[in-house]
Amino acid sequence: MHAICSYQLTTHQSNNPFRKMCGIIGIKGQRVAKEIFVGLLALQHRGQNSAGISTYDGERFYTKKGNGLVSWVLSEDSLVRLKGNEGIGHVRYPTVGSGGEEDAQPFLTNSPFGIAMAHNGNVVNYFDLRDVLGEKRHLNSFCDLEVLLNIFADNLNGDPFEAARAIMEITNGAYSVVSTIAGLGLFAFRDPHAIRPLIFGKKGRDYIFVSESVVLQILGYKVLKDLAPGEGILVDENGKVTQRIIKEGNPSHCIFEYIYFARPESVIDGISVYQARLSLGRELAKEIKKKGIRPNVVVPIPDTSRPQAIAVAEELGVPYREGLIKNRYILRTFIMSTEEERARYVRYKLNPIISELKGKKVLLVDDSIVRGNTSRRIVQLVRTAEPKEIYFASSAPPIRNPCFYGIDMQTRRELIAREKKEEEIRDLLKADALVYQTLDGLKTAIGEKGFCRACFDGNYPTKIKEEEATAIEKERARLMKRKRYNL
Repeated sequence: MHAICSYQLTTHQSNNPFRKMCGIIGIKGQRVAKEIFVGLLALQHRGQNSAGISTYDGERFYTKKGNGLVSWVLSEDSLVRLKGNEGIGHVRYPTVGSGGEEDAQPFLTNSPFGIAMAHNGNVVNYFDLRDVLGEKRHLNSFCDLEVLLNIFADNLNGDPFEAARAIMEITNGAYSVVSTIAGLGLFAFRDPHAIRPLIFGKKGRDYIFVSESVVLQILGYKVLKDLAPGEGILVDENGKVTQRIIKEGNPSHCIFEYIYFARPESVIDGISVYQARLSLGRELAKEIKKKGIRPNVVVPIPDTSRPQAIAVAEELGVPYREGLIKNRYILRTFIMSTEEERARYVRYKLNPIISELKGKKVLLVDDSIVRGNTSRRIVQLVRTAEPKEIYFASSAPPIRNPCFYGIDMQTRRELIAREKKEEEIRDLLKADALVYQTLDGLKTAIGEKGFCRACFDGNYPTKIKEEEATAIEKERARLMKRKRYNL
């Protein structure tokens, strides 16, 4: 039995509070540091709290990481020092917790092999696993990657596929992982439900693993495949590729990648993100027509909802206009750590074009409504342009259930649609009408099977215990209070 698997795991009255959406990249090729840097810039939308790169030159590892944007953390001088033909990179944001540099990825260990590792996702039973590992190892962070790395290292006897199997046997959650293993090569694997994306590509003799296909376009790589559920791929020191299904599973790809997170140019698991958003807009237009809403203009809430708004305008036969201009140097409000930060940044982020809004019946189209606070502030902002009426439409259905797999929607009390009816939400937003996408419309637009839609329908691909969900809420409340008062 694998070393870590021999321990008896028990339910812990807490859970990993440090949930995140991240971007990862791994390359085996030439001058990998610069290509990884460019790839991380293309993935910056997936995480703005920290960035890092680790490379390996056949003798030692070189690492540079820290808090901040990619261009802040990784200077030109640091890229020169990141030597080697293998490397991995990471961008991240935390939703609660310290988000300190100790949590920045990649992580490294020197036993039994030198290993650098990064991941995208969230390990639900993190604290159970951390308690077990704590009996024999001193853990220096509250990042779930440290647990994954230690389990992997404990079970690495020259076969990375078996080490990954040990992780898959005892972890509950979502994880796409890239790693550089001294003497073995570049290794990547995806959880048995393939919740978080991971794509494999090639350029000449060079290979790449990355969260989104847009990076392959920019760097000139050809897409070979999306890793299958439970699949691992090793590119060894000589460039030989070995692929293996480590643990069989059914795909449950995160539907929110298509609604919000991924860049529109990306193709994930065979589906164009841009085309999926156009389809969401067409389905949303059906619901708008059913309500008898007749706007004079359709305005997207930039940037993610532009394709949906274009499709809505086409279906309704109404002009599409840019009524809100975004300051591109302001971070994404959805991934701000606190509500105070979101409130402040909405004011800085958007500014109305009065000529396109004044005196008109304006239909605002957004990708989704999570907490409702940002949506309400946007409606208030548009009111300053003196429109005749404001209608608000969400291309996603009501979000009624928390996410446990790496998106900042992990507590039930934060979700405006969990307890409130549509009319109550409309009243809170101060909109003249509110339209949601339907679950059937979502399935028609993106697909019936192979997706995790738990935030909408409550059907989680892995078992989530009620006591775990309750513990998350308590831990989040405690940490948010500490963050608010700088305790």
